[in-house]
Amino acid sequence: MSNLTPKAEQFHALHVPGRPLVLFNAWDAGSAKAVAAGGAAAIATGSWSVAAANGFADGEHMPFELALANLKRIAAAVSLPVTIDLESGYGPNPDAVATSVLRAIQAGAIGCNLEDSYPENGTLRPAAEQVMRIGAARTVCAGLELPFFINARTDLFLRSDPATHAGLLDEAIARARAYADAGASGFFVPGLADPQLIARMVAESPLPLNIMVMDSTPSLKQMAELGVARVSHGPRPYLQMMKALEQAARAALS
Repeated sequence: MSNLTPKAEQFHALHVPGRPLVLFNAWDAGSAKAVAAGGAAAIATGSWSVAAANGFADGEHMPFELALANLKRIAAAVSLPVTIDLESGYGPNPDAVATSVLRAIQAGAIGCNLEDSYPENGTLRPAAEQVMRIGAARTVCAGLELPFFINARTDLFLRSDPATHAGLLDEAIARARAYADAGASGFFVPGLADPQLIARMVAESPLPLNIMVMDSTPSLKQMAELGVARVSHGPRPYLQMMKALEQAARAALS
């Protein structure tokens, strides 16, 4: 794993509050090479896009072996650090999550997203349960002496009405602190878009904050001013490219 350590360290260093790392999420080796050529500092997969590109629905419906094979091809195609969206960790218990993380490392990843919802229905796990899963992942990374970046994602905001987000902030902050204590490296809050709430989350989270781009999120400049450290584009690049492909096909076939 020694060849991954410099990339992992480089990836950690890219998370600077106020100068966010922008991740234009890829889904296969070809898209990863295009994103790298576009000037990316790192490559991140998005589970929704990877699943859709392979004919599956999101939510760990894509076989893990296929996800790992895809990751391995991406890591071989680019020289940049590569982080994988592991969804909920592809495992029913902490030991299984640790195995999933180990296998992702063996395929070339230096980081992952690890979300705190159940893949079968999207409901939130108890924080204590997620803490054990993050802790198991960190333990396997520590055993390899690899500074693997665990981006702990909470789905508190993504599946809730934005009008309720202010009332969810205290729980999100508590989860950020618990996940940090368990060994997480970053805190991902997809769905959170209100500038005032983002500012409070930045101020009270012990981890660098990751925001996902949506129609309602502030501009990149505004997010930098708020102290965000990482901005992900999620499924948007895939959706944009598929729309462009559809339009090109329609023009060619009309």
